[in-house]
Amino acid sequence: MMTKQVLIFLHMNDEHPGYIADHLQKKNIPYRIVRGYQGDPIPALDESMAGLVFMGGVMSVNDDIPWINQEIQLIQQALYSNVPLLGHCLGGQLITKALGYEVTANLVEEVGWHYCHRQNSASADDWLGNIEDPFIMFHWHLETFALPAEAQLLFSSKHCHNQAYSYGDNVLAMQGHVEMTEPLVLDWITKWQDHLRDTTPSTQNHEQIKESLVPNVAALNQVAERLYQRWTSRLSL
Repeated sequence: MMTKQVLIFLHMNDEHPGYIADHLQKKNIPYRIVRGYQGDPIPALDESMAGLVFMGGVMSVNDDIPWINQEIQLIQQALYSNVPLLGHCLGGQLITKALGYEVTANLVEEVGWHYCHRQNSASADDWLGNIEDPFIMFHWHLETFALPAEAQLLFSSKHCHNQAYSYGDNVLAMQGHVEMTEPLVLDWITKWQDHLRDTTPSTQNHEQIKESLVPNVAALNQVAERLYQRWTSRLSL
């Protein structure tokens, strides 16, 4: 009998998938990490793939990079075959591009801890359950995705309207980083500290991000647990 697994696509050196990996391990769902940027082949869709997860990255989805184009092709195959898809930041933009919609510069850079507001809709209730409004989210992006036709907007932030959408019953595309854990946040803000010196209404500096790290990650983990639980419930294992 074939063992099905979730494939997680990483896009940066030393990146870790964070809370989504914790969630899959807790549910005993097998997963495999693919690093196209390091030369791992981007596979064609096959029956062993229970779902596909795409993480963030410093590059743009609009960059002419071979593995980006190959991942978009794989997403299109998954959409056609109704395989569950989950995208974080660049990953959400990859799904959007695969659906034929634009990813463009956001009005402002959005970095750090900012609140999101859920939509008053059946789709938002379906995906977010009893998550309170507003809820905390970690952000780090310069671009934003258009909302595809037939997609359902789930939540927005003050600085970026299209924060997350669902498409069909098993696709979730997010602009924010719901996957963050304490080690992951600390790694990012240490590695990219030189980029975290200025503050604006939409960007926080290194110290601001670190200041309330423990309670913010704990609250974010609750949001992630709900969204990931909803997504994994659609996996065919």
